[in-house]
Amino acid sequence: MQQPAKKRASIRGLMELTSRFIETIRAEFPTFRIVPKRGHWPSRAIDLALKAVTLGGQRHYLTHYHTVIGNTLFVPPPWDGMSDLDRVILLRHERVHLRQRRRYGGLLMTALYLLPIFPLGLAYGRARIEWEAYEETLRATAELLGVEAARSPRLRAHIVARFTGPEYGWMWPFERTVQAWYDRTLATLGSPSASPTIE
Repeated sequence: MQQPAKKRASIRGLMELTSRFIETIRAEFPTFRIVPKRGHWPSRAIDLALKAVTLGGQRHYLTHYHTVIGNTLFVPPPWDGMSDLDRVILLRHERVHLRQRRRYGGLLMTALYLLPIFPLGLAYGRARIEWEAYEETLRATAELLGVEAARSPRLRAHIVARFTGPEYGWMWPFERTVQAWYDRTLATLGSPSASPTIE
């Protein structure tokens, strides 16, 4: 059955959000591109290294994680099946990393991400970098899907696990600190809304 014209127009509008936001990113970072991880041998090498250093704790680098290196976003297979709004939320997170790299420079950004205080178990530099990016994830979620989506226990558990678990090398294993940061971030969000905007 054919969809009503108004509904078709609405769906087309949402489908355009990703491409419009990519153009917004390229206005800041003209060489920005999106490359599949599948078949990308450096990504496969990183995957093997992460499996080794986390003793198998990070097993999903190739299949679930989106990674900015330079001005390139390397995407796993689920990218193709993500909704338009979820893609924009993810791109807003990754844009933070692009801006951090511009702010610090590539070498310092890499050093901050990998070294202070320890590469594994107490990686304060990596935690600070990701805190900034995940704050944007929560803001984008509230703006695009509504505040209740940002307050979802499932999303909270997912993000807290990123900080305290092996997938980011236990970058900040103090759950109470992460939970307190999460609550402070939620407190800055506005009233419930679900009107899609990309800024």
